[in-house]
Amino acid sequence: MSPTGTGASVPSSAHGLAEDLRISIARLSRRLRRLSPAPTEGAGGPSPLSLTQFAALAALERHQSMTPRELADHEKVQPPSMTRVIAFLEGQGLVERSPHPTDGRQVMLSATTAGRDLLAEERRRKEAWLSQRLSELTPEERAILRKAAPILDKLSQA
Repeated sequence: MSPTGTGASVPSSAHGLAEDLRISIARLSRRLRRLSPAPTEGAGGPSPLSLTQFAALAALERHQSMTPRELADHEKVQPPSMTRVIAFLEGQGLVERSPHPTDGRQVMLSATTAGRDLLAEERRRKEAWLSQRLSELTPEERAILRKAAPILDKLSQA
């Protein structure tokens, strides 16, 4: 059965393949996002992070440090929205500020050890869920996905 649920075989046209891939990838992405995020322990007790907060924290981890403006631009949100995200992450002890090395008017943001640990735990939980689903596939299906993974990554970079 195709991902669209129509029972049709794998489409031969690029358009049909594009449609099935879009639907399948969207469903998988939605399922991974729905895995309940691990709560963080801040001043106000446990608090789950939103997708925007997780994305901002992950960007800081990936880039080592960024200014608030760079982070807002990277995440394609307005600076006032990012200011609220940063304040929340700081309040949870997941992000810290440090002086900018060349511009005294700016600050640099970076993920704390607690922030990096939280991201590692989220990745571990999502990979465990996905590993379990993959173990339910046949060896042939896993081999196909192993070959498809670099191709999907190539598509994501285009």
